[in-house]
Amino acid sequence: RQGIGEPSVYHAVVVIFLEFFAWGLLTTPMLTVLHQTFPQHTFLMNGLIHGVKGLLSFLSAPLIGALSDVWGRKSFLLLTVFFTCAPIPLMKISPWWYFAVISMSGVFAVTFSVIFAYVADITQEHERSTAYGLVSATFAASLVTSPAIGAYLSQAYGDTLVVVLASGVALLDIGFILLAVPESLPEEMRPVSWGAPISWEQADPFASLRKVGQDSTVLLICITVFLSYLPEAGQYSSFFLYLRQVIGFSSETVAAFIGVVGILSILAQTVVLGILMRSIGNKNTILLGLGFQILQLAWYGFGSQPWMMWAAGAVAAMSSITFPAISAMVSRNADPDQQGVVQGMITGIRGLCNGLGPALYGFVFYLFHVELNEMAEVETLGKASKPNMANPTDESSIIPGPPFLFGACSVLLSLLVALFIPEHNLALRSGSHKKHSNGAQTHTHSPQAGGSDGKEPLLEDSSV
Repeated sequence: RQGIGEPSVYHAVVVIFLEFFAWGLLTTPMLTVLHQTFPQHTFLMNGLIHGVKGLLSFLSAPLIGALSDVWGRKSFLLLTVFFTCAPIPLMKISPWWYFAVISMSGVFAVTFSVIFAYVADITQEHERSTAYGLVSATFAASLVTSPAIGAYLSQAYGDTLVVVLASGVALLDIGFILLAVPESLPEEMRPVSWGAPISWEQADPFASLRKVGQDSTVLLICITVFLSYLPEAGQYSSFFLYLRQVIGFSSETVAAFIGVVGILSILAQTVVLGILMRSIGNKNTILLGLGFQILQLAWYGFGSQPWMMWAAGAVAAMSSITFPAISAMVSRNADPDQQGVVQGMITGIRGLCNGLGPALYGFVFYLFHVELNEMAEVETLGKASKPNMANPTDESSIIPGPPFLFGACSVLLSLLVALFIPEHNLALRSGSHKKHSNGAQTHTHSPQAGGSDGKEPLLEDSSV
């Protein structure tokens, strides 16, 4: 085998850590460059850029997964990491090209899909959840540490050094894949020839979504996921920009906010989630998580002071228990041969939200004229500038963050739908045998079971 040693989970962990550490370093410089490049419609353009990237990822993920079943994981790890990190050096060379390449890089921004397939190749089924948890925790750790480091270096030495360092980390990741990562997919598990056909069913991103209506319980779960993750995807794309420009956080405060909320989220998803699942049950844990999410989004929407953002951030950490709880409900109530099919549906819904959410948030910010005429300069920690909005309206002074309030309404609808999800989903079990002929078609094209298993932890990944 090419690479160092036998393929292991630790190879996957290093690849994920380096990729997201590089992007985390750029949190502070990217907010500055974004506003300098699009001073008039910052939030709208931010939403469109992330929206295009998310939709392209949704459309390309099944095809890249199917091709990795034929050509192996290592080549596609190299491809996804290279194109995902390609925009980094362009930040200082040409901001316009930087944002253009970011949006188009969505075609290959599916590293997690390939990583989880890699892990599925080399682990037994009983080891897989632990391995997925290690990868997800590494992803969280990289995003908790790197923004603070990037903010400090940017303040002390300037943005150029941060971009150079992030580019170096990305190159290190590419070199690690080339030299150290062994191929995980054995030759005997691949088709006889590289010319093996890839069916349209394998490459169709809407294939899993079309199965949603076949079972009423699956439909309720998917509607719950859509209504709750749509505002979360939009929030991820714009919230740090919102803190910096509208609330008046400094770069260092934004980095500290990311770190604190990230650590609290990890605690919530490990310690608190286990306690809640044992004490109040699966469904009630989902409902509690959605309740925290409503409170968090409403607080973000009406909050205008920095302390309100910190308090809402603590609530946001508690709301992160929702998707692991949904994942657990699906895993417990679906038959083993239907795990990949049902998890694939939820993954498809979330992928669609990753495209629609950012664009929706950007559009709502634009409708309510939440923009700055010039970049807010915050020199001292704890001293927040007043929001300086273009074309201020009465609504904007009452509701500083309209998209967050819209998101709270969406999650409220999600909570109402979740009330009707059966606690013990017998429908999934009885319906799985009827649907097995449909689900099997999506699996038989894959030379090994890891292709379907690889979809499962994406639910856990996005909840980090």
